[in-house]
Amino acid sequence: MIDPRRLRILRAVADHRTVTAAAAALYLTPSAVSQQLAALEQETGHVLLTRSGRGVRLTAAGEILLGHAHEVLAQLERAEAELAAYAGGAAGEVTVAAFATGIAEVLAPAIARLGREHPGIRLRVRDAEGDQSLPMLLDGEADVALAVEYRGGPGADDARLSVLPLYAEPFDAVLPTGHPLADLPTVALADLSDADWVGQHPGNPCYDVTLLACELAGFQPRFVHSSDDFRAVTALVGAGAGVALVPRSALRGMDLKEARVLPVAGPAATRRVFAATRRGAESHPLIAPVLAALVREAERLPAH
Repeated sequence: MIDPRRLRILRAVADHRTVTAAAAALYLTPSAVSQQLAALEQETGHVLLTRSGRGVRLTAAGEILLGHAHEVLAQLERAEAELAAYAGGAAGEVTVAAFATGIAEVLAPAIARLGREHPGIRLRVRDAEGDQSLPMLLDGEADVALAVEYRGGPGADDARLSVLPLYAEPFDAVLPTGHPLADLPTVALADLSDADWVGQHPGNPCYDVTLLACELAGFQPRFVHSSDDFRAVTALVGAGAGVALVPRSALRGMDLKEARVLPVAGPAATRRVFAATRRGAESHPLIAPVLAALVREAERLPAH
C-alpha cells in the first residue's frame, strides 16, 4: 500500500527539483525526505528519481506515479472538505497569499465582507509577489493564492490546482513630464523603443508582461533600472530615468506630479488575476466563502 504522505513528498521534490529545497518547503530534513522517497520506491518497486546535475528528476515511473499523486491528493482534499462540511459550523482560519495590489483591490474588501457574512472565518494574509503565492499554496503554506498569470507559471489545466479567474487589468505607460510624447492622449509602445526603461526584476510577472508587450511591438526594452515597488518605479520615471509600464490599479492614489500616465494605443499589456486553491479544496466550508467573497469584490471593480 502506498503511503499518501510520501506522495506529497514526491510532488514537492518534483516541484522544487532538489531534495534540499523540497525538505525546506515541507519543514523536514533532507535525510528525512530521502528516507521517505526510498521507502516509496520500495512500496512501488520502481526507481522514481534520478540525479540530474545538482538536482533530481523523475524517471518515467516517477512521472506516472506523480500523475496519480495529483489525483489522490486532490481526492484527500475533497474528503477533508466534505468532513468539515458534515461537522458544520464554518469557523476557523484561512491563510491567503496575495500580491500587494491584489490585497488592496479585492482581498481587503473581501475580509470586510466576510466579517459581516461569515464572522467565524478569520483570514490571515501573507504578502507575496504574483509568482510566489502558488508555490506557497502547493507547499501548504497557504490555503488560497491570489496570483497573476506569468510566463512559465502553472496553467489553468494544472492537475494540482483549482483556478478561479477574477479580473484583468491593463498596464499604462508612465513617462516623464518632459518626454516628447507626454502630452499625447495615448502612446504606442513602438514609439518608446529607443527609451531607457524602468522595470521589475526578472521573474516578477509584471516584468514578463512588459517584456512580452514590447516584443509584440517589435523591440526588446532596454531595462536600465529595476524595482518591484511601483512607487519606486514611478519615482524613477518622474526623475527622468526612463519610461515604464505599470498596472493601472497600482497607479491609483500615487503622487504623479513629475510623470504622465498614458493609455497604450493598440493591444494593451494586461495582467490576469485569479484565485487558486489546491484541487479538491475549493469546496471546503472555510475556503468556499473566501473564494465567493473574492469573486464578489472583483465584480465591483471599475471597468478598465
